[in-house]
Amino acid sequence: MPDTIYDVAVVGSGPAGYTAAIRAGQYGLKTALIEKDPYLGGTCLHVGCIPTKALLFNAELWDHLKDAKEFGIEGVASPKLNWATVLDRKTKIVDKHAKGLQFLMRKNKVDTVKGFGKLTGPAQNGVHTIELKDGGKTSQLKTKNVILAMGSEARMIPGLQPDDRVLTNIEILELGTVPKSLIVVGSGAVGVEFASIFKSFGADVTILEMLPRMVPLEDEEVSKELARVYRKKGINFHPSAKVERVEKTKAGVAVTFTADGKQQKLEAEKILIAIGRKPYTDGAGMDKTKIQTERGFVKTNEWMETTEPGVYAIGDIVLGTPQLAHVGAMEGIVAVSKIAKKEDRPIDLLKIPNVTYCHPEIGSVGLTEAKAREKGYNVKVGKFPFTANSRASIVGEHEGFIKIVSDAKYGEILGVHIIGPQATELIAEAVTAMELEATVEDLMWTIHAHPTLAEAMLDASNSVYGLAINM
Repeated sequence: MPDTIYDVAVVGSGPAGYTAAIRAGQYGLKTALIEKDPYLGGTCLHVGCIPTKALLFNAELWDHLKDAKEFGIEGVASPKLNWATVLDRKTKIVDKHAKGLQFLMRKNKVDTVKGFGKLTGPAQNGVHTIELKDGGKTSQLKTKNVILAMGSEARMIPGLQPDDRVLTNIEILELGTVPKSLIVVGSGAVGVEFASIFKSFGADVTILEMLPRMVPLEDEEVSKELARVYRKKGINFHPSAKVERVEKTKAGVAVTFTADGKQQKLEAEKILIAIGRKPYTDGAGMDKTKIQTERGFVKTNEWMETTEPGVYAIGDIVLGTPQLAHVGAMEGIVAVSKIAKKEDRPIDLLKIPNVTYCHPEIGSVGLTEAKAREKGYNVKVGKFPFTANSRASIVGEHEGFIKIVSDAKYGEILGVHIIGPQATELIAEAVTAMELEATVEDLMWTIHAHPTLAEAMLDASNSVYGLAINM
């Protein structure tokens, strides 16, 4: 390896990193993928997206079993949950895809290198040197281009450390039993997803959110609908709640917080801290380069280039782009296409889908109604409830709606917001429509199969002009 000079070295093997490495290999670039952990896949595969969604699917099946009699299925009045088997299935899914990544690296002739990758300074004669640390061993790797993709880690309330009671996304995935009670701090995607999972499995769940509404990045009507459904399910929710103190008790934890001007105290067996993620950039050697950072995030241009020539940054460490696996993956493709001098296009932040796998699911893209009005658009909104969709009746999921935010003058689709069954899949049509610059009228004239949940998109587009057929 010391005598090898790579075309591209990718530091970090999460969705951003492994996607970049695969695309580089496909383009015939000599590529190294550097990973400090003994497995590929990063947070998303091992302690994030994939295991969480596996548990959510189990929870969905469990909820269906509770309603089995309604579907004419008898003999399951007292189902028993085998939590060990639930966790085992989750682990098997993760292991399968981790092995799949190893295969993809071999297939695309990508060298995987174990170690913590650190920049040592600017390129010398067009070649960067990366220091590799693996245990007590130190070595170097030479490369013409570097793509930084180190990912992120959970933010923690100051003074707290994760343990068997104070949990992050990592610890909560390895709980030996379902807790009797759980306090969730933060109502973003991580918070509401785990709240949904453990409520389905019988835990008493309370969510504390610092901001005035649940899933605060979503359209306000989506936030209201999720809060309504969660309260109906028995999930307690305190908006505008400031956590002041978390203490250990004999039975678990006690949380002191202020909401509505009143100090309150809650006790639970476990507490999940889900207040966001911070970039994993400490010790990466950026101080030895011209790379500019802000709060640990790396500044890049639209082609993912940093201010250090030959060094790119992608994924959760990038300043100003959402910390989403699919965003990081596309950023990896953008960066590699630039390096390989292939056809390239930058990411349009307004055309990034945001998906949350709580129950009901949420999918959104583009501007919220409030943001569109704030930007000065003459807004026209269409909204269609799943209560009026025949497929929703068939699958027994009536909560939620599809909301289309459009420009009244030209019919431009400014944003689409979905809460309801299969929202995370349905949003793809909206993203495609916006990417292709389709108008509301184009959606209105697009034939949708019947009976499908996707028909709700057709009715939502028609409802912009008061012409929905099924409402």
